[in-house]
Amino acid sequence: MFLILQNDPHCPPGSCTKLLEACGHPYLTVAGYGVEPLPDPAALTGVIVLGGEMGVHDTKEHPHLLRVLSFMSRAIETGTPLLGICLGGQLLAHLAGGTVLSRSPHGEQGVCRVELNAAGAADPLFDGVPASFVTFQLHNDSFSTPPGAALLASSPACPAQAFRIGNSVYGVQFHPEVDRSIVSAWGSLSTPPCDFLPAFIEAEAPFGAASHAMIGNFISLAAAARLS
Repeated sequence: MFLILQNDPHCPPGSCTKLLEACGHPYLTVAGYGVEPLPDPAALTGVIVLGGEMGVHDTKEHPHLLRVLSFMSRAIETGTPLLGICLGGQLLAHLAGGTVLSRSPHGEQGVCRVELNAAGAADPLFDGVPASFVTFQLHNDSFSTPPGAALLASSPACPAQAFRIGNSVYGVQFHPEVDRSIVSAWGSLSTPPCDFLPAFIEAEAPFGAASHAMIGNFISLAAAARLS
C-alpha cells in the first residue's frame, strides 16, 4: 500500500494516482490537514508527500504541518521509501537538517528546465530522464541539500532541485504530478492571476515523459526496497 499525503486541498495528487493504478499498486490518499488517522508508515510500501501553498515555517497558521513532519520522521526511521514534492521536499529537507528559505531568491514559476548532475544521472529515480528535462515549478521557498544527502539536480535559478537521503528517500522542488487541470487552477489562484497553461501545453510531451518516468521509477524502487 502506498500513501499519498496531501497538504493542501488545492494540491491534488494528479498523475500519481494514475501511475500507481497502472502499476497495480493499491494506495490511500489522506489529507494531512484533516482528522483522518495516518497509517503506520512501517506497513506502507512507500509515501508521496505533496505540495502546498503554506511554508515549512508556517506551523502556527497551519498546525497540521507538525503532524505531517512527525509522520515523515517516523517513515524515515522505519525505512519507508518516501518522495517529497515541493513543500513535501522542503519538509523533508527541514527534517534532515537542511535550510528552508521563505520568500527565497530561488523561487520559480511555470515551465522550467532542470539539469541532472552526475549523481542524478546515475540515480534510479531519474532512469530514462534526460540530463536536461522539463519541469513545472511554483515555489517561493527553497531548500538546501541536507547534510549527508546527495544533491541530484539543479536549475539556473535554484541550486537544489532534488536530493536523496540513503537509498530511497527523495525530495524534489518541482511538480512532476501536475496536469492541465491543476496548472490551470493554480494560475487562477495566483496573485495576480497568471496563465501558465499555454506554455505548459506546449511543453506537455517532454514534461509528461520525464515526470511520469520519475514517478514510475519511485513506485518501482519503493516496491523493490520493501521486497529486499
